[in-house]
Amino acid sequence: MIQKKDIFIGLLIGFLGAFVGTFISLHFFTNQGFVEGFNVMKKAGMIGKVITLGCIPNLIIFFLLLKKDKDLMARGVILSMFLLVILTLLL
Repeated sequence: MIQKKDIFIGLLIGFLGAFVGTFISLHFFTNQGFVEGFNVMKKAGMIGKVITLGCIPNLIIFFLLLKKDKDLMARGVILSMFLLVILTLLL
């Protein structure tokens, strides 16, 4: 039971890290808000690249979790990355 909880927490951490990274990259590349910047990048066909840049904080989170011996949470972060890859391919 504790294994599923740790993987789920890692999944949430991964999605949160990707959201924060995407928010920061949209703020850096556009001078607009999150929704407007998302729409601008989607019209330009660059939303996949922005989501990819937004996933960079997950790399840092992954290695921090491995260093603290939280392997199952790190596995959840990787699972969130796979789900984000599928989302990026669909967009």
